[in-house]
Amino acid sequence: MQLVKIIFFTTLCVFLFQLNSAFASENNMPVLRQGDAGDSVYMLQAELKKRGFYQYEVDGNFGSGTKRAVIEFQQANGLEDDGIVGLRTWHILRNATGIGEVSRGNGDRKLGQRLAGFAQRFLGVPYVWGGASPGGFDCSGFVYYVYSQYGVSLPRVADEQYHFGQRVPLADIQPGDLVFYSTYIPGPSHVGIYVGNGQFIHASSGANAVTMTPMSKDYYQTRFLGAFRVFR
Repeated sequence: MQLVKIIFFTTLCVFLFQLNSAFASENNMPVLRQGDAGDSVYMLQAELKKRGFYQYEVDGNFGSGTKRAVIEFQQANGLEDDGIVGLRTWHILRNATGIGEVSRGNGDRKLGQRLAGFAQRFLGVPYVWGGASPGGFDCSGFVYYVYSQYGVSLPRVADEQYHFGQRVPLADIQPGDLVFYSTYIPGPSHVGIYVGNGQFIHASSGANAVTMTPMSKDYYQTRFLGAFRVFR
């Protein structure tokens, strides 16, 4: 009986020591914000990347991509989304509490919705063959540009983008998902972004501009190849 008590006490002491060490380590972590650099930023980026929030190179520089990733992480975990990494953000990020894993699905949906909303800012921008900037887009250039603003580096052309994400059934499609069509040549030759309510936004050569189109439109419905999710 005495031996059991000793083992229990020893185990408890080890646990409390580890817990105190963890919190002490977190308390010693610096508050990080855009413009900072160094080993702490490198650690931050590595943790965010491991959890799927950061897509850039881990370089130790807290730039706009890192801030966006921090905001997405904070939103997914019910934190104040100010893009500043304080004690609470460090604690959830560095300790596998499960909060981020539980909330990640909702975070992905919200991220897709924001991306779809951002894409609609470019309605009416002229269609330009080979264009990938707000001065003019082709279909894949439009998708490439919009996703790049959220830290995702897609391939540049539609047939390569087609192999990038994870296929989702049409019944499960969500805003932000990519939708592909076989149009002027066989295979994935046209791409757009689903925005909800049965519509997708795309740079259309027929409309000569970025436009929104119902997926139920006969021309596209008969040429639909599939939907793919990049945020997962």
